[in-house]
Amino acid sequence: MKEYCMTAYDPTRTPPADPAPARSSTPAPAPPRDPMQPYGKVFAWVAIALVAGGLLWLLSSMLLPFVIALILSYFLDPVVRALTRRGLSRVVAALMVALLTFGTLLAVVGGMVPLVLAQGSELMGMLPDSWAQAEDQLEDTIPDVVEERFAGVGDLVSRALGTLRDTLPNLAEQMAGSVSGLISVLMFWVVMPVVTVYLLMDWPRLIAAVDSLLPRPQAPTLRGLARDMDAALAGYIRGQVMVCSILIGYYSVALSLVGLPFAIVVGVVTGAVSFIPYVGMFIGTSLGVGIAAWQFWGDPGWIAAVVAIYALGLFAESEVLVPRLVGDAVNLHPVWLIFAVIAFGTLLGFVGALIAVPLAAATGVVVRFGVHRYWQSTLYRGGAR
Repeated sequence: MKEYCMTAYDPTRTPPADPAPARSSTPAPAPPRDPMQPYGKVFAWVAIALVAGGLLWLLSSMLLPFVIALILSYFLDPVVRALTRRGLSRVVAALMVALLTFGTLLAVVGGMVPLVLAQGSELMGMLPDSWAQAEDQLEDTIPDVVEERFAGVGDLVSRALGTLRDTLPNLAEQMAGSVSGLISVLMFWVVMPVVTVYLLMDWPRLIAAVDSLLPRPQAPTLRGLARDMDAALAGYIRGQVMVCSILIGYYSVALSLVGLPFAIVVGVVTGAVSFIPYVGMFIGTSLGVGIAAWQFWGDPGWIAAVVAIYALGLFAESEVLVPRLVGDAVNLHPVWLIFAVIAFGTLLGFVGALIAVPLAAATGVVVRFGVHRYWQSTLYRGGAR
């Protein structure tokens, strides 16, 4: 006989859970990916770059004091940080560094500028006589056969030289008497130090503000690129400032010892433009050797002495100073640097020439990063995406 077991009803008993549904062997389909998503980021960065470039172009005439202040703040910030680590406040450290920097700058400029202006004015005043002498020598040295074959060339050259001779003094007077130029110089020396002090005081907050605007997923990559740009710019600009300063002193002293007229002006110009690869060398050498040929004509020994001074300076610059003080900080081809200086100078004037090398260095870092990413991509290596 079959027995049935009856169980008493328990109201506190939890009912059994429903059995778990069986897992499917096929994964759930992924949401559709927007094919324009990666290109949207590229378009956004390109738009930001275009807007920034347009603003630079529109405001290039007034940016010089701000650009100089930004450059000075960039280089003086490590000094301010070192003073703050010794217990000084950021404001006191920034004021001390700014006063010391601009005091030294004014002392150097106050000592050099009067001499440079005096020699420059003397050189400009002697140019008309030099053109007249050049006309006489040109007319005496052109053979008769050349005058017969190229009739009118001598008159054309004489008229061109005469026009240039009459234009230079008027141009110099207009530049010297320009009230707007004087106001611009005064505004530069008023605005630039004030902006420098404010930037030095607020530099950490500015860096933090820029960092807070970075897209969070790409922030580590962008910080790495910024560090690479900082290393390249710091090494290049610090090295070039030292190279230019050494060359200015060398050419000024050496050319003065051989008795070259306007030696200080020539030395300052030659050393100051040496940061432009090849172009600066050509400008400085042409200026010095040209004045030597004009002053020491008929005495080749002194002309050879000036040529030897420039040869020694060029050798020291290319083989000793630049490799040791600058090295491969920027890691850019000289042709790219020349193109950057000319291109940015054409677009933005003196401000563009001033920021050409930093922008070229930053562009080089970004391009090398892009090439490295391309080498790691499936487009280069091949294979499934």
